[in-house]
Amino acid sequence: MNVRARSLPLLYLLFVAITAVVLFPIAINVMTAFKTPGDLMSSSPLSLPKQWSFVNLKTAFEKGNMLVGFRNTGILVFVSVFLNTILGAMTAYVLNRFDFRLKKLVMGMFIVAMVVPFYTTEVARFQIIKGLGLYDSLGAPLLIYAGTDLLQIFIFLQFIEKISAQLDESAMIDGSSYVGIFTRIIFPLLLPASATLGIIKAVDIMNDMYIPYLYMPSKSLHTLSTSLMTFVGQRASSFEQLSAAILIVLIPTLLLYLFLQRYVFSGITAGAVKE
Repeated sequence: MNVRARSLPLLYLLFVAITAVVLFPIAINVMTAFKTPGDLMSSSPLSLPKQWSFVNLKTAFEKGNMLVGFRNTGILVFVSVFLNTILGAMTAYVLNRFDFRLKKLVMGMFIVAMVVPFYTTEVARFQIIKGLGLYDSLGAPLLIYAGTDLLQIFIFLQFIEKISAQLDESAMIDGSSYVGIFTRIIFPLLLPASATLGIIKAVDIMNDMYIPYLYMPSKSLHTLSTSLMTFVGQRASSFEQLSAAILIVLIPTLLLYLFLQRYVFSGITAGAVKE
């Protein structure tokens, strides 16, 4: 028996352990969401409800004003993903196809921005957002989410490097501008990468609580994630209602990822292989 065959049981045990760590809190949350307060106090967290109750889901949906959360989250996801994809693709196109004096500096700035801790620049960013008059509006997170990042540029660059520069030259001979080359040739060929990064960005926005909670404190601007704060207070907290609200928030993200995960992995692997 070779070393690889002997290591397989250890790998399987590792995968089972990781899966258990991930699914354990989700299982507790699902069981709690369908229990009554009395059932919650008298039973184990992982035990099935004695009587399945859907009252918590209804109460959480109404108390958390989930319709407003779905509306605001939908606006943030669709607008931010669209702007983020366009800006990221354009940035990668410029960095790949053009040579200019500050090219290395620009790439270095992206790397530095990725390495610097996120919260160290929060004071400056908050002042900028407030100075622009975007505080307590959907414009604040939209402006933040629309910004591109190093992972996005890296994946787009892998795809653009596989696109022959002769296509650009042929289009320029036919009288096309740089904007026309990007919109008619480059960007359509980047759709697999755009779908991959769009899904990752959408899931990230739907799960983010920090930025909406900091920049949109009004109740009318609550997202799905910040609506969970409604069920947590200093004096009293209803764990069964909070679990039901978490379940409502979890379902859209989970469905989005489950149905589109093959596009995520295929897009990343396609961009990483050079022919």
